[in-house]
Amino acid sequence: MSERESMPYDVVIVGGGPAGLSAAIRLKQRAAETGAELSVCVLEKGSEIGAHILSGAVIDPRALDELLPDWRNTDCPLAQVPVTENVHWFLSASGKVAIPHIFTPPFMHNKGTYTGSLGSLCRWLAEQAEGLGVEIFPGFPAAEILYHEDGSVKGVATGDMGIARDGSRKPDYQPGLELHARYTLFAEGARGHLTKQLKARFDLEADCDPQTYGLGCKELWDIDPAKHVPGRVIHTQGWPLTDAYGGGFLYHQANGQVALGFVVGLGYRNPHLSPFEEFQRWKQHPAIRAVLEGGKRVSYGARVINEGGWQSVPRLVMPGAALIGCSAGFVNVPRIKGTHTAMKSAMLAADAAFDAVAADRSGDTLEAYPAALDTSWVADELKMVRNAGPALARFGNTLGTLAAGIDMWMRQLRIGLPITLRNKADHTKLWRRDQCHRIDYPRPDGVISFDRLSSVFLSGTNHEEDQPVHLQLKDPDVPIRYNLPLYDEPAQRYCPAGVYEVLTDEEGEARFQINAQNCVHCKTCDIKDPLQNINWVAPEGGGGPTYPNM
Repeated sequence: MSERESMPYDVVIVGGGPAGLSAAIRLKQRAAETGAELSVCVLEKGSEIGAHILSGAVIDPRALDELLPDWRNTDCPLAQVPVTENVHWFLSASGKVAIPHIFTPPFMHNKGTYTGSLGSLCRWLAEQAEGLGVEIFPGFPAAEILYHEDGSVKGVATGDMGIARDGSRKPDYQPGLELHARYTLFAEGARGHLTKQLKARFDLEADCDPQTYGLGCKELWDIDPAKHVPGRVIHTQGWPLTDAYGGGFLYHQANGQVALGFVVGLGYRNPHLSPFEEFQRWKQHPAIRAVLEGGKRVSYGARVINEGGWQSVPRLVMPGAALIGCSAGFVNVPRIKGTHTAMKSAMLAADAAFDAVAADRSGDTLEAYPAALDTSWVADELKMVRNAGPALARFGNTLGTLAAGIDMWMRQLRIGLPITLRNKADHTKLWRRDQCHRIDYPRPDGVISFDRLSSVFLSGTNHEEDQPVHLQLKDPDVPIRYNLPLYDEPAQRYCPAGVYEVLTDEEGEARFQINAQNCVHCKTCDIKDPLQNINWVAPEGGGGPTYPNM
């Protein structure tokens, strides 16, 4: 018999990001409209709501307008900085070319959008949810999926607290808590560790392409007030990438700050490439450096984003549960936006779950949710751009952008191309070390560019030292026996937090070291390892980054 206590709810939501909180709010709104009693719980692995939230972010308010129409007349932080200027540069090593708006389809423009902190928006959404009666538990990661005897999802269990690295129980040990639900909504974000289990158990990807990802590294800077233009949004393509696709962003936000970052598609081939170092190199471009000089870096973080598009969206429902938001992959890749689509998907799932509970159903498959999504503006928007991500992955930055642009214009003009480009899993695309040139990255200058460890310090990352390592190797021999000779062990470079090292002892023997305390929960290792040998699981509650307003 389990020593864990259990708590029953009508709906349990895993993840306190924009999707999870939108679902919670919508459920409570429906209950208030009908006078029904409905218990809703949100579990968040971060130490507080927003602690693990990282996005650019330029946000389309379409879903927020539907969820909370009066938000502009409240203290919602999103209302502070509407986008006033949209610039797209194609960079060479020392110059830039501005791409005129006339070349981009109208739906790509940022009219009516806002730039700001997604973490701050989530904290505000959490306040709205709690005001409606939603129970929110930060610092309690869902570590295990619970099932009924018939195989349907029963709920989740939080992780045990007070487990030592060797697996023994420390004096402060506390068993996890089981949360049983009539329906469980998974809103873990990109590459959720429980979502990955659900996909395998219920074969949710049988009829879709593999999901693909990009790794985004981001910093916040306080800049010279004379250089700050609130609402200016800059996107870049081109330099410094030659072996991968991706690009940079620089958003002028509130309080004299800019948010800047660089996204590298994880389908890159060269194992010597480091997304973090490409970001540091990008900042040294004259056009970017000019904005940052005289300023101060105040925060750093990294996170993967979904890039597969509509053809990589899995089956969304299974008995007793559903995937919402970035757990399912609702990101508009060319617009670099996923918050509005994540929120809308959550609202549709919430409607289906509420109707099922109101009809006194439990544990069945919420087929009304994917049916509603297929006829929603989310589907229309993602189908319009479904070839953009695969085009970049297949043809590179320049030709891929051209191909994606032609495809999007054809669809904008309702002509359409009768093709859908397919995706292949990112880990299958890496070439051997001897097939690729080495990349000599410049040393950081400590003014504009920095090293990984000083960057991780700014992320506020913290994990209890004496706890089980949450980065698990299926075979501990793979890194040195297989990855090192074939790929020069790419984990040393693709990790943006310095978690993985190959060290050599006095006898010249190499060993693989995992510095799990550095992990910023970006999930890159879980995606890019060539043999899928690294499995990311939830660490002890509250561990990881503590982003203030990323």
